Amino acid sequence: MKIDIINATKTIGKATVLKDVALSLEGGRIYGLQGPNGSGKTMLMRLMAGLIRPTSGEVLVDGKRLGTDMDFPPSVGMLIENPAFLPNYTGLKNLELLASLKNEIGTDRIRETLTRVGLDPNDKRRVRKYSLGMKQRLGVAAAIMESPELLLLDEPTNALDDKGVECIRGILRKERERGALIVMACHDGELLRECSDEILKVQNGQVEREDAV
Repeated sequence: MKIDIINATKTIGKATVLKDVALSLEGGRIYGLQGPNGSGKTMLMRLMAGLIRPTSGEVLVDGKRLGTDMDFPPSVGMLIENPAFLPNYTGLKNLELLASLKNEIGTDRIRETLTRVGLDPNDKRRVRKYSLGMKQRLGVAAAIMESPELLLLDEPTNALDDKGVECIRGILRKERERGALIVMACHDGELLRECSDEILKVQNGQVEREDAV
């Protein structure tokens, strides 16, 4: 997959959230978004996901324009802001319901994905009994379970312990190896630079590129 953001600006009321952003992103690479809260990182991911439209400019996915040729990228998984699940269902049931929307994968794949993120697919607890870290792992599972070509992750290591962070690091490597285009925002600068092929510095809605160290 390739995403081209062409001179995209997004205004909300009188505020300019993104300003004249121009980027080309390719599959098989991890792009790390670095910047303070409110800088526009989450809005940039929402733009790529088709959840918002630019006020001016355009977003192309494999040459097709979001909002004209398609409403959303054809293959996208995302963890943007806090993951939300049905609290009275198990993690497995939540993912089964989510997967039924596209009907592309079955329960075996879902169980395998839960194991990948460090959750027990046989756990009978309802999600309302999950810790914050368990909910975060479930959010990552929801994002990756259908092997999307575009993977958007907003603070995927939030509330995770060292073991959980290492698990996410391994998942990122595997998803990149299979060719996914990954965009990740993370406040842990060391982890971001370690995992990313390229850093996108976001400040006041503007984006600058630099190689990861």
